[in-house]
Amino acid sequence: MTLVIDPPLLNSACPWATTEADLQGLYDCPHTGAITIRTSRLDGFANDPSIHQYAFFNPSSQTASADPSAPAPGADASMNSLGYSPIKLEEYLGYIKNIASKSKPQTQGGSANETDPKLQPIIISVTGTPEQVTECYRQITALQKEVEIPLAMEINLSCPNILNMPLPGYSSESLSTFLTALAYELERQRRHRKPAGSARSSGSASSFQTTGDNVAGWRRAVPIGLKMPPYTYAGQFEQMIAALAISTSLASPCPIAFLTATNTLGSCLVLSEHQDGKPFTPVLNTTSQAGIGGMAGAPLHPLALGNVKMLRELLDTNPDLAHIMIIGVGGVSDRAGFERMRHVGAGAVGLASALGRKGITVFKEILEG
Repeated sequence: MTLVIDPPLLNSACPWATTEADLQGLYDCPHTGAITIRTSRLDGFANDPSIHQYAFFNPSSQTASADPSAPAPGADASMNSLGYSPIKLEEYLGYIKNIASKSKPQTQGGSANETDPKLQPIIISVTGTPEQVTECYRQITALQKEVEIPLAMEINLSCPNILNMPLPGYSSESLSTFLTALAYELERQRRHRKPAGSARSSGSASSFQTTGDNVAGWRRAVPIGLKMPPYTYAGQFEQMIAALAISTSLASPCPIAFLTATNTLGSCLVLSEHQDGKPFTPVLNTTSQAGIGGMAGAPLHPLALGNVKMLRELLDTNPDLAHIMIIGVGGVSDRAGFERMRHVGAGAVGLASALGRKGITVFKEILEG
């Protein structure tokens, strides 16, 4: 259940990882160590352009770019009121099959043939109820048996733009319900892999044991990660770490292999001046929420760095959690930002706004400095 990202650079779940063409382009990029698919649901998501929008803006002048697809110089911040992908998980799994059919593993034994494509991991970001997420995991695990590309599942617990939906990432109790459901599923899969006639433990989740067989089964499982919201005070970090620690009593090691930190900062508003005769106009011209959305890009970078540093230090204090990798996301657009994320403990670094602004060439720009 280890996620290897080499080079340690990838995209995070975002609008520029939605279509099959988006994903194929990201996967073919020699400067990404993994790719992440935009967050999907089992039943899809009703996208409404009058509500779900994004924009780039200059954080100093608060001036928005007129065309989101062509951000103006200096517009290194983004706002969005987006939800999840309108594409269902099932369709994304089909995309992965298509990508896999065009890929093959590098030469086994000895040095790899540089002309062969690498089999970099694909992280499938999903959301839903604990039961729905567990079903997502079953489907992803089933696909892993058919493709050689390493797969991982990220559970998005932190989209700030879903109305009337409290964020599980801010509640240790809600987070624990997801971890418990996943612990049961991992145990079910582990037992299914055991050879006939081998000893079985009782069916209670509380009876999960740390045995050689259990650890071996954990290592073979599809890695699971959590996409976290931005935390702003110590108690939020402590609650999340406590929920992860409790999960080790259900399934040891902890069922989580990585954390993606952090998602956009919600409840933000950017106003442009003097449009349509009005003194101020929301950059997001939505029919609901009055232009409120999640902020990302350069202004989020200091908060994201702090989140990664705090999480890394807290995880490392618990031997049962120290294995968890952090994918640092938030405001990275150049080599310096990448190095800062790595310095504070990110095992890999994810891009979203920078990908939207600069395109796939941003990965080469960052790695080559």
